[in-house]
Amino acid sequence: MVSEDGVRMQTARKVFTLVAGWALVLVGTAALLLPGPGLLLLLAGLIVLSQQYVWAARRVEPMKARAFDAAEQGVRTGPRIAASVASACAVMGAGVVWGLDPTIGTWGPIGPRLPFGGWATGLSLILSGLIALALIGYSIRRFRGR
Repeated sequence: MVSEDGVRMQTARKVFTLVAGWALVLVGTAALLLPGPGLLLLLAGLIVLSQQYVWAARRVEPMKARAFDAAEQGVRTGPRIAASVASACAVMGAGVVWGLDPTIGTWGPIGPRLPFGGWATGLSLILSGLIALALIGYSIRRFRGR
């Protein structure tokens, strides 16, 4: 017989798992279009959701193969590596600029100040760039070291 506290913990764990998994899937989907490791975040989301859903478990291996293939393709040549590193540095530079001056010019309905910005947004961009550089380094070691 399971106590009420045990049932609450199981329910809380399940809710946390579902929220974390779907959040990773949503952020990964957005990162496919925006700067970020989209396939890796999607893979992480599927791994988390695979604890609750059979359909997610079936998609983990194909997504893992795609993510590693994309990582290998990204470091296949020197110019690709240089472009990836330059992009990561540009994202970090944008984070510094956004942190120092969160105001932007008026562009259509956007501007002069977005409802988000400052160092919260700037630090998230800097962190994204650092994660990208770490992933580039990992990919170089794993795929070019063969």
